[in-house]
Amino acid sequence: MSPKNIEFLRLTYLRGPNIWTYRSVMEALIDIGELEDFPSNLLPGFNERVKAWLPQMIEHRCTPGVRGGFFQRLDTGTWAGHILEHVSLELQTLAGMPMGFGKAREAGPRGVYKVVIRTDNETVGRTSLELARELILAAIHDTPFDVSAAVARLALIVDTLHVGPSTSSIVEAAYERRVPFIRLNIGNLVQLGHGVKQRRIWTAETDRTSAIAEGISRDKDLTKKLLAMCGVPVPEGRIVESPAQAWTAAQDIGLPVCVKPSDGNRARGVSLDLNTQEEVETAYGIALAQGREVIVERFVRGSEHRLLVVGDRMIAACRGESASVTGDGRHSVRELVELQINSDPRRGSVGNVPLELVVLLENSPEVLELARQGLTPESVPAAGQAVLVKRTGNMTTDITDVVHPEIVGQAVLAARVVGLDIAGVDVVTPDIRQPLGTQGVVVEVNAGPSLLMHLNPAEGQPRMVGEAIAEHLIPPSESGRIPVVGLMGDGDTTPSAKLIAWLLHLQGKFTGLACSEGLFANQRCLFQGNAMDFEQAERLLINRSVEAAVFESDVRHLMTQGLAYDRCQVGIVTRMPKAAPLEDLYPGPDEKIPSYIRTQIDLVLPSGFAVLNAADEAVADLAEYCDGSVILFAANESEPRLTTHLQEGGRAGFWRDGQLILAEGKQEQAVLSTQRPGVSRLLKNNLLTTQDMLIAACAAWAMDMDTDLIRAGVKSYGQTPTA
Repeated sequence: MSPKNIEFLRLTYLRGPNIWTYRSVMEALIDIGELEDFPSNLLPGFNERVKAWLPQMIEHRCTPGVRGGFFQRLDTGTWAGHILEHVSLELQTLAGMPMGFGKAREAGPRGVYKVVIRTDNETVGRTSLELARELILAAIHDTPFDVSAAVARLALIVDTLHVGPSTSSIVEAAYERRVPFIRLNIGNLVQLGHGVKQRRIWTAETDRTSAIAEGISRDKDLTKKLLAMCGVPVPEGRIVESPAQAWTAAQDIGLPVCVKPSDGNRARGVSLDLNTQEEVETAYGIALAQGREVIVERFVRGSEHRLLVVGDRMIAACRGESASVTGDGRHSVRELVELQINSDPRRGSVGNVPLELVVLLENSPEVLELARQGLTPESVPAAGQAVLVKRTGNMTTDITDVVHPEIVGQAVLAARVVGLDIAGVDVVTPDIRQPLGTQGVVVEVNAGPSLLMHLNPAEGQPRMVGEAIAEHLIPPSESGRIPVVGLMGDGDTTPSAKLIAWLLHLQGKFTGLACSEGLFANQRCLFQGNAMDFEQAERLLINRSVEAAVFESDVRHLMTQGLAYDRCQVGIVTRMPKAAPLEDLYPGPDEKIPSYIRTQIDLVLPSGFAVLNAADEAVADLAEYCDGSVILFAANESEPRLTTHLQEGGRAGFWRDGQLILAEGKQEQAVLSTQRPGVSRLLKNNLLTTQDMLIAACAAWAMDMDTDLIRAGVKSYGQTPTA
C-alpha cells in the first residue's frame, strides 16, 4: 500500500435492519495504512483544505454535540475513517439525498476500520464513499479536487436512481408511523405494508387509481362533459381538427379563448387569452405538437389554482402566477429569462424542484405570448419594460386555508366523478375565497398530480401531503403488517422454523417460509436452496397472498445483507454463535456477537414477544432489549433464569417428565407428551428434537394459538409433504 492512502478492502450494502441501524447502510471495510500515524492535526494544510471545500460541514455536530463539532474533531485530531464517514455523508446531502447516520469503528487489525453511512441506494452510497476518498487524498497531498463536479456527478445518480420527492414524502410519512415499505423498481413504484396487507403507490397514483379513471382524466373533453352532467361548472369548449375549425369554434364560443391539447399535462402546449384568428391558428399547431387532439374553450379570466384531493378530502391548494421579466435596455428577452426567471433555485429540469425552466422554443406558447407583445426571444426590451413570458404552469403560493368550502366540495366531487382517489383539480377563478358561481370554472382533473408545489411552495405553509396519502392507503388504525416470526441461532433453527410455519398453516393462514432449505409459500416450495438471502426472503413480503411469514437467518446474513423484514411479531434466539467462523467479516471477539444478535430482538414489536433460551446466559441477557414481552424456554424447568422469570409472573416453556409445559407465573398448561405416538414418531425419525417442539410451541403461544392446535399441529408434522 502506498504511503498516506486509503484502500477499500470491501464495500457491503446492507439493505435491511443490520448490526448498525434499522435502515439500509453502506459498510466500507478500509485500510488507512500509514495514516494510522497521521491524524488530521498532523497533516499540514489538510484541515484548511477540507473546510474550504466543504464549508457546509460546519453543521456536523459529531461527538461534541454542538454545531461545528466535527470541525473541532478535525482540529484536535481525528483519523481518516472518521473523516471518510463525514465527507461521504456531506456529499450525499449536497447531491440531494441527505442522510444523517454514520459510524467509523476500528475493525481489529491496526489501520483497518469499518465505515458505515446511511444511504437509500447502493450506487449512491458506493459513489459517495469513492468520491469522499478522492477528496480526502487530494486534501492530504495538496492536489486539486473539483467539489462541484463531484457533487454534480453524484446528483445525477441520485436523480436517476433515488425515489422522487413526491414519492419520498409518502414513504417517509409511512415510515414515521412504522408502516413498512419496499421499493419495487428503480423508479417510483413502492409497496407500503407486507403481504396481504400491502398497498402500492407510483408517485401520486395508487393501486386504487383505476385505468379507466386515468384515461378519463387524460381526455379533457370527456372530463368536462362528465363534470357538467354532475353540476360542476366548466368552460364551454369543443374538439377541433384543423386551424380553420379552431377559429370557427373560437368565434362560436366567443372571444377570448384558450387552445390546448385535449390530453396534455403540466400546462404544456396551452395558450390563453387568444383574441385573433392568427393567434388561434398558431396556438392550434402548438397544442397539436403536445397531444393527439386540440380543444378550444372559453377563456375565463382569473388565476389558476391547483387543489389536491385525496380520498374525500381536499388536502392542499396552490395559486399560480405568471412569469415575467423586466427589460434593462441591454439584454434580450431570452437572456432576461435566464437571468430573472431560470436563475430561481426552485426551477430546474429534474424532478426535485417545483417549477420547470422556461424555454423559449420555436412555436411554443411562450413565443406566441411574446409575439402578441410585438417581441421575439431576441428582442431587447427597453429599460423598465415589463414583458409577460408565461401565463401558466407556475404554481407558487399556498392558499389551502382560504379556499371557499363550496369550491372544496366541487373539487372533491370532480375527483369522484372522474373516479380518481388522488387528483389535482385545476380551478380558474378571480377569487378562490368566493364560490365559483359564474366567475370561475373547473378546467381539468389530473391523475398522478405533482406534490412538490405543496411540499415546497414559494410562499405560504408547506403541507403534509405525503402523510395524507399514506393515511388514505393505510388508515391510522392499521399498520400494514402481517405476523412475522424471525429466528436466529447457531445452525440449529431450520426444523423449528419449518414447524412454526406448519402450525401457522394449520391455523388457516397462507404462510410463507424462508429458511436454509428453501423458500415456501403455503407449504409449496418456490425455491430449493438457501433462502436466507435477502432477495429470496423478501419475496414473501411482496407476495400479496401471504398472511404470515417465518424467516430463518444467521449472523453472517445479518452482517452481509441485513434482515428482509423491519419488525417482527416474534423474535427467537436459540443459541449464541461464535465469532471464529466469521473471521473474514472482522466480527471481533465472542463477546461482541451478542451486540449483533440483539438486532433480532430489537426488531420485536411492542405488541410482540422475544422467545429466548434461558439455558444460554448470553441469549437470556437479550431480554432487556425487547420492546415487547419475553418468553423464556429451557429443557429443564430448574434453569435459574427461567425460574426467576416465572416467579416474576413471566411466560416460559419447558419439559417436565416428558411433558411440554407452557407456564405463565404459576399457571401451567400441558401441551405435549413424548409418550404419544405422533410425538415419539418425530423424535425417533429425527424429524424434530424436543427443543424444536419447545421453541415452536412458545412461538405459537406468543401468537395466541390454542394449545389444542399446537398439540395437533406438532403431532401431524411430517405426515403431509412440506415441499
